[in-house]
Amino acid sequence: MQEVHFQPPDASDPLGEVLHMLKLNGTLYCRAELCSPWGVAMPRMDNSMLFIVIMSGEGWLRMPGRESILIREGSMVVLPRGHAVDLASGPDQVAKPLFDYPARKVSERYEMMEIDGPGPVTRAMTGVVSFDDVAARRLIALLPELLVVDRWNDVAGGWLRSTLDLIAHEAATLKPGGEAVITRLADILIIQAIRTWLDGAAEAQQGWLAALRDPMLGRALVAMHGTPEHDWTLDGLARLAGMSRSGFAARFADMVGQPAMRYLTDWRMHRARLALLESRAAVSQVARSAGYQSEAAFGRAFKQFFGESPGSLRRPG
Repeated sequence: MQEVHFQPPDASDPLGEVLHMLKLNGTLYCRAELCSPWGVAMPRMDNSMLFIVIMSGEGWLRMPGRESILIREGSMVVLPRGHAVDLASGPDQVAKPLFDYPARKVSERYEMMEIDGPGPVTRAMTGVVSFDDVAARRLIALLPELLVVDRWNDVAGGWLRSTLDLIAHEAATLKPGGEAVITRLADILIIQAIRTWLDGAAEAQQGWLAALRDPMLGRALVAMHGTPEHDWTLDGLARLAGMSRSGFAARFADMVGQPAMRYLTDWRMHRARLALLESRAAVSQVARSAGYQSEAAFGRAFKQFFGESPGSLRRPG
């Protein structure tokens, strides 16, 4: 089949494109005033990301298999895969399950919690967010189980301090629309925390993340991510990357860890599965978005890939 002329998405910042795909969806945000002694055991949040910001005061973070960490005022903790964690006023303070504490609901997605005690107060903001894109999920899988951003770090200080100041102001005044402002600012905090890790961690300079940064492979990856329905061929992707067919194929497999066309198939199938699970789009529409003109051909490929038919994933009702 002769490939038609195609204008790919802007590939000037492939890694930025993936961050844009995070599309964070806030499940719940909570502002807490904690008078010591206190301890809160936060449960595991499957398929979600948990973040904690210490607005004032301090708290000790505990996770199984790790030393306790003192989280100071103005610092942020992100648990990309929602691991269970304890936050307490002291390294040995007993933590009670989060849902044992009463909370006052301000809105459907925002609540306030207070713990009384004779000691100093710590003010914190926590949130649980989910993400609904295949690229985002692949990125999250590569992140460490714990990210800590200290506002006193010279690199992070500027953006973290200013964003926290805005959140603190909105949380203190609770004006109309304040919840929307706080949730958007919280999204910014999370993305900035991930960017800080991407800029400094050695693990972020290899594999798929390195391929996204590669000036040639990055163009091909953005095109596959943004338009999986296009009739891509290895020759077409190589031309887009400005490389020979053999050079592109070898470089892609070496950096990403699988051949380019296999990566494209994986991408299409996982994106289609996500659409079937989380949208009401017709199977025929999902098939076209995955590059299949025939719903039957898509169904066969999908079942071969996942071991189940596309229709079996539809939620009742």
